[in-house]
Amino acid sequence: MASERIRAIQNALIAKGFLPGEVDGIWGRRTIAATKEFQKKMGLEVDGIVGPNTIIALFGENKSLPGGPLLPWLSEAQQLLGTKEVLGKRNNPVILDWADDLDIHYSGDEVPWCGLFVGHCVAATMVDEVLPSNPLGARQWEKFGDPIEPRLGAIMVFWRISKTSGFGHVGFYTGEDETAFRILGGNQSDKVCFTWISKDRFLKARWPRTAASLGGGQAIVKMNRAQDLSSNEA
Repeated sequence: MASERIRAIQNALIAKGFLPGEVDGIWGRRTIAATKEFQKKMGLEVDGIVGPNTIIALFGENKSLPGGPLLPWLSEAQQLLGTKEVLGKRNNPVILDWADDLDIHYSGDEVPWCGLFVGHCVAATMVDEVLPSNPLGARQWEKFGDPIEPRLGAIMVFWRISKTSGFGHVGFYTGEDETAFRILGGNQSDKVCFTWISKDRFLKARWPRTAASLGGGQAIVKMNRAQDLSSNEA
């Protein structure tokens, strides 16, 4: 659904005379630049985010974006589902490339990479967003962006080992039940996947500051859990 929404935006931009590059369902720099050019021409807030006003300008008053609002950082995370570490001394070059793109010294994918994954998803799709000073540190994401209540796409920070250990985990909210959050994150069972984390471990939810036009995204997503709780994401 995420790639379908992005393709719809790319086709709408082309129809309006703007060039997002190939219609590939990927929220890349050319699509962001085309969105900003369109927003500037239409007198909208030039943030590269397809919020409610940009959706109306692109699709008209009586049409909506297929599948609902686009959260580009969450779309990127969804496209990376299944990305995993390489066992042994070798490393997954995809994960190493995330660090290179962020100009982070990263010795290899045996080092916990949940913060790196979140940093990549945000930086690749929100080019004006300021990341934490050390994106590798999961607890550093407690200072990111603006505070928000847990909801679809929110960056969720949890403690790990103990609340005072300084160790943590970070990922994206995709749902919840009465006792746990469903998190899309990296370094979960050594790969990008969904897992359930107890609400007792929750610290903070944060929202990208440059995505303010999205109005905080969709409200909470209730789900039925059919998976054991995660106990360690290192």
